[in-house]
Amino acid sequence: MAKERIILGIDPGTNIMGYGLVHQKGNKVLLITMGILKLSQYDNHALKLKKIFERTLGLVEQYHPDELAIEAPFYGKNVQSMLKLGRAQGVAMAAALYKELPIFEYSPKKIKQAITGNGNASKEQVAGMLKTILNFQDIPEHLDATDGLAAAVCHFFQGNNTGDEKKSYSSWKSFISDNPDRLK
Repeated sequence: MAKERIILGIDPGTNIMGYGLVHQKGNKVLLITMGILKLSQYDNHALKLKKIFERTLGLVEQYHPDELAIEAPFYGKNVQSMLKLGRAQGVAMAAALYKELPIFEYSPKKIKQAITGNGNASKEQVAGMLKTILNFQDIPEHLDATDGLAAAVCHFFQGNNTGDEKKSYSSWKSFISDNPDRLK
């Protein structure tokens, strides 16, 4: 059965948030748009989070995606950076949940593997492969845009399979019931 859906992909960040939207028509995927939200001009972390929420909400309202694919925070050595990145991911997820959009999380390695066949691929390799897959002309200046797009394309490649790498939440209630340890 041919499936049609719009997928919003987000690469969360507190300096630059990348996003991309694709339209699945059966077994074909077409580029809708990709871009970034620059946040480096804001000093206040709470204001950055507000801007992430607003932009994500705006993308949902403008393009009416059926699902959100988001890059999960990776484990790093800097706890403060991880905390900020987790907050950025959380507010993007909150905007999607506010609009009752199902959410699917993918690790950076899973996204790179899905796009290039190599979980350790560089950002440039991911961007180059997306250029081939989606047939667009110019690779953007900020590869955060192609990183967001990669999350969407990764989700497209996953189809309807349910695996350990992704989780779907259509409401806060389902997220909380599946993650009671994340509440304080």
